[in-house]
Amino acid sequence: MTKLDNFNDYLVKIDNPVHREQLTEVLQWVIDEFPTLETKIAWNQPMYTDHGTFIIGFSIAKPHFAVAPEGIVIEKFADKIEAAGYNMGKKFMRIKWDQPVNYDLLREIIQYNIDEKKDCTTFWRK
Repeated sequence: MTKLDNFNDYLVKIDNPVHREQLTEVLQWVIDEFPTLETKIAWNQPMYTDHGTFIIGFSIAKPHFAVAPEGIVIEKFADKIEAAGYNMGKKFMRIKWDQPVNYDLLREIIQYNIDEKKDCTTFWRK
């Protein structure tokens, strides 16, 4: 069983095959780039954790998929997220299905969370 297999039940529920393939590519990219992160489904979404602390989660909607690294991270990267052409909520950014994924930005966000939460003993930041 691979780490991506943890997400199979979630991915098969994505009706649009193009959207399913795109999100699968993103989820696999995270696994390839950050092989020490654990994968799990929680709150009905694919998530990555490190030593039991939340690093990043993904969810889907008709016009986009959301990338959720926690609100404080969205605030820190707001200028870069906006420059990438993505819009934001308080705790996530939205990538429209027809937009390219900015993997450099995604890598930076994930690495920031890993580094900042290396000593974190809770799932969410306090």
